[in-house]
Amino acid sequence: MTSAPRTPFRVGLIGYGLAGSAFHAPLIATTPGLQLVAVVTANPDRRDRLHRAHPGAQPLDTPADLFDRAEDLDLVVVASPNRTHVPLAEAAVAAGLPAVIDKPLAGSAVEAARLCDAAERAGVLLSVFQNRRWDGDFLTARRLIGEGALGRVHRFESRFERFRPKPKPGWRELADPAEVGGTLYDLGSHLVDQALTLFGPAESVYAEIDTRRDGAVVDDDAFLALTHASGVRSHLWTSAVAPVGGPRLRVLGDRAGYVKFGMDPQESDLRAGRTPGDGYPWGADDPAAYGTLGTDEGAERIPTDPGDYPAYYAGIAASLADGTPPPVDTRDAVAALTVLEAARTSAATGSVVRLG
Repeated sequence: MTSAPRTPFRVGLIGYGLAGSAFHAPLIATTPGLQLVAVVTANPDRRDRLHRAHPGAQPLDTPADLFDRAEDLDLVVVASPNRTHVPLAEAAVAAGLPAVIDKPLAGSAVEAARLCDAAERAGVLLSVFQNRRWDGDFLTARRLIGEGALGRVHRFESRFERFRPKPKPGWRELADPAEVGGTLYDLGSHLVDQALTLFGPAESVYAEIDTRRDGAVVDDDAFLALTHASGVRSHLWTSAVAPVGGPRLRVLGDRAGYVKFGMDPQESDLRAGRTPGDGYPWGADDPAAYGTLGTDEGAERIPTDPGDYPAYYAGIAASLADGTPPPVDTRDAVAALTVLEAARTSAATGSVVRLG
């Protein structure tokens, strides 16, 4: 007789920097069926913050300490610097531990595909944390497209723009390619994933990638133009040097367009220490930031669908419980990394790169 899976599923988290402390830990801790039991961080200040926020989670010094207790865990979450994603994912698969890896899954499509193959051979769940699929603006655009409110979509514009004119200390600003730093692989991973999720595979990529800030050694300003096999063209911007931001989303169809300014509130709420279930509507957009749907001859304000980052870990809990597919397929990460690599080639050569 096969025993039922144990719940709550016990989760070990590697990394308690911004990603681990502000995104993964609070979402794990508030997901029914999951329990945060261990966190790898040797930093004393981070350990202190961990104790205050999650007193039931045991601090561990190294990933090896976590994998030594693999039999006591049901899931490992990797929220450490990008250079560690591949080796830690490989260690999880070797230990037979289901794993969630923060984006980007790897530094190259080849490495990502190798991880996918290894997980499939081992029969181990592997997923990538692409939380921006649950931004309220993206959910709204996806719904409007699905309902046919825009007609036949021909152009998608998407931006993650910030104004950080001085580089900050940290691995994201290091020149070593092994660090997988820079804005292209950081916020660009989200932009490309969203575009491919909405409109399918890209056939060609054109890109402009620059390093503009004094003292910067990694890219901080990028534009990508994707032509999808579906015929839609996606124009994507990511920047740390945008003192004035453009629309977060602009989706154009042959019937109407949808335009949305402003960022989803979930990141700022999580950074401020708020969590789902705190007693107010989670992911609710400010009505003043609602987007508009229509044409220049007449448009209406459209309430933004609530953002729902908790849906990601709810999907992971369901996958652990009954074997349903994870909320993000790792093969999607391979496709996105293929586009990002093509973007680098395009920017270096000034040419359009054909895929496939």
